[in-house]
Amino acid sequence: MKTTTSSFCSSARHERGFSLIELLVGVVLGMIAVIVVMQVFSLSERGQRTATSGDEAQTNGAIAIAQLQRDIRQSGHGAANLVLAGCNLTLPTARVLNTLGPVTVNHADIPAGDAGSDTLLVVYSSGNGAPEGDRINSEPDAVTYSVATASAFSINDRVIAANQVRPAPCNLLMDRVSAQPVGANVAVATGAVGIQDTLFNWGLSPKILAYAVRNGRLTQCDLMVNDCSALTAQAWVEIIDNVVNLRAQYGRDTSAAPSDCSVDIFDQTTPSTANQWARMSAVRFAITTVSGQKEKTEVTVAANAPTWAGSADDPINLSADNEWQYYRYKVFEAVVPLRNLAWQGAQTPC
Repeated sequence: MKTTTSSFCSSARHERGFSLIELLVGVVLGMIAVIVVMQVFSLSERGQRTATSGDEAQTNGAIAIAQLQRDIRQSGHGAANLVLAGCNLTLPTARVLNTLGPVTVNHADIPAGDAGSDTLLVVYSSGNGAPEGDRINSEPDAVTYSVATASAFSINDRVIAANQVRPAPCNLLMDRVSAQPVGANVAVATGAVGIQDTLFNWGLSPKILAYAVRNGRLTQCDLMVNDCSALTAQAWVEIIDNVVNLRAQYGRDTSAAPSDCSVDIFDQTTPSTANQWARMSAVRFAITTVSGQKEKTEVTVAANAPTWAGSADDPINLSADNEWQYYRYKVFEAVVPLRNLAWQGAQTPC
């Protein structure tokens, strides 16, 4: 009997399990392990988000700069002639574009974009005829021009009739070919006032495109279709996200007798006369994109703030956003020759 009682007590001691202290220690160790795992996961996830947002900024910047380069390269096609440059142009929508130019930085007719950012206005035609225009031999009536190469015109082409002797002020009309040309005659819908010397064919779909950064996005407005003075989503179409700044400068030849199409200076002084347009040879611009990941600490400071080649005169300023230092940025820049301004005020093409 004595032996039986001793065996029972010994068995009970072995089956009682963990003590409360042991359980608490185990719970604490488990919580520490969970915290460590969560911290490692959080750091990994944050790094992945940073890398992903950086890739998106890289992609957005590459797309933005490619689109602007493409349009600026085409700028001035059919619109670079000294007869047209600097004139006011009435568009098919009845709106007037003041001071026509192949490409304009901060055009007066275009509303400003985000603070510290520039706007660009790019103009080029889609005509198949000579970009320097077709000679008008006679005007049989007020809405008919007899030209040297009527076969280069088609019905509904947009055309501009201009006089080699520029009136002051210089006001032009974007007209429309109203019928298929017959012989040497090109009929238009409205007709210009007075005798004209040259008929410029801008084709079926000329482009007058305005670019601006609005609300952290690169936006585009087509003046051939929309009223770009109205800041509406219909007029200003968002084309690329996470673009926070656009800066641009003209490259011009300032030598006494420009002939080699060199760039002596870059600035934002818009040409006001045809001769000043003749000295234009390039446009330099920069696109700044931002990562979508806001960091917990300041990652962009004065030492690594976005800069570009034109920062001395027109710096990139992001201070309108009070938290700009908590984001990472990428700057894309390019110098685009204005190849359609080949006349360049001299005899040597660019």
